[in-house]
Amino acid sequence: MQNRTLSMIGIAAKAGKIVSGEFSTEKAIKEFKAYLVIVAGDASENTKKKFRNSTEFYEVKYVELSNKDELGQCIGKEFRASIAVTDENLANAILKTID
Repeated sequence: MQNRTLSMIGIAAKAGKIVSGEFSTEKAIKEFKAYLVIVAGDASENTKKKFRNSTEFYEVKYVELSNKDELGQCIGKEFRASIAVTDENLANAILKTID
């Protein structure tokens, strides 16, 4: 299940429909461009709380998944604590692999 989810995230990254890193993820949420926010399971509690609160406020789907290394690897970068999917269809496809 998790490999399939990470593969879908990789596809979204190749399509240019992902922003990563705390600042970019937060900016996408506030500009109503994010449809799904994924935070690494090993991110700090402050980071998780910050994104849980902002996604709840802006009504964006929120998921905790995997770890920083795997999240970064699947999008072709170094470790990432947070990523936002900026395409609604890809966000829904990723959510289906999680459920």
